[in-house]
Amino acid sequence: MYASKDRLVIFDADGTLIDAFDAIATTFAAHGMDIGDLDRFQKRRHLFKYLGGLKEFPKNLVRQSTAQQRRALLGTLTEVYRESAKLYPGIVELIGRLQATPGLRIGMVTRNITEEPLHTLSALFARHGLDLARFDFLACVPLKAEKTAHFRQAREQLGINPARAFACGDEHKDYLASLLAGFYPLIVSYGFEDYRRLTGKFGVPDEVISRSPGELCARLVHALDLPE
Repeated sequence: MYASKDRLVIFDADGTLIDAFDAIATTFAAHGMDIGDLDRFQKRRHLFKYLGGLKEFPKNLVRQSTAQQRRALLGTLTEVYRESAKLYPGIVELIGRLQATPGLRIGMVTRNITEEPLHTLSALFARHGLDLARFDFLACVPLKAEKTAHFRQAREQLGINPARAFACGDEHKDYLASLLAGFYPLIVSYGFEDYRRLTGKFGVPDEVISRSPGELCARLVHALDLPE
């Protein structure tokens, strides 16, 4: 029925593997702006997520009002990602273990918004001693696009049984895309959406949510029967 007996893990990048909030905060500070704290950032939606709350909004809006200012901001964000952004604690070791495990395929589907995102992510991962070329599937998705088709493409391209496929993300949209593509979802609440928003507003089950990078790593190690 399926071409492979391998297992598959697909990761989101920003907010799941990468401390995107810290990179955004560093970028904003370089342009005289303030994104606010992580707790408030996780609660904001759409345009206001990147304009700050009521306290930060007026100054941030002025400093992002022209196309030239927004291009400069994007350029700085790209530079921060490539030169100083970090993976969350434990992620380097986790990815290394997954890449070294026979019968396990890994991929990444991301809405990373930097310039030339594949080049950006390659540079970031290389600084951590990880080779992005060793991922079995990579897709950079436009900001407003859904991930479902890309999840399904990865699974079908690699011939993976849906019962042996996992998808890790940090937003309710990642949860829905995982289910629609036949993946088992592993969602984290330390990224772009917090635990209360995921469970209370969008009904993501507590049982699939990891509240820290360490918990995500432990959950995957257990689910994939890796030595603990």
